[in-house]
Amino acid sequence: MSNQPKILIIDDDPDIVEAMKVVLESKKYQVATAKSGKEGLKKVKQEKPNLIILDVMMETQSKGFDVARAIKGDEDTKNTPILMLTAVKENTGLDFKKEAGDDVWLPVDAYLDKPLKPDELISKVELLLGKS
Repeated sequence: MSNQPKILIIDDDPDIVEAMKVVLESKKYQVATAKSGKEGLKKVKQEKPNLIILDVMMETQSKGFDVARAIKGDEDTKNTPILMLTAVKENTGLDFKKEAGDDVWLPVDAYLDKPLKPDELISKVELLLGKS
């Protein structure tokens, strides 16, 4: 068992998941993945990740928000940082960054727009894991 932080990626786009996994594993993080919000919530319990990377739009346009609220509403997982990913701004024109950290509406710790840049991903991950 490695002491490296474990990151759970919850995203329904296999290409994006694979790209993030490669980047994170190159930095020696352990990576678990889930393809849906429902599977993600199950894996959060099983894997007990140090950080969750969560896509907004999966089964529904707002599934990521539901998952974030469920994670932050659970005593066991409420302190796990969530990095939310989205292409929502380009799809809807909305910018959620201002809302990040709102405990009710958008209980996530940080935010990145897709398409992701690997160095942005790593710096956000390191920041959230307190390694910067």
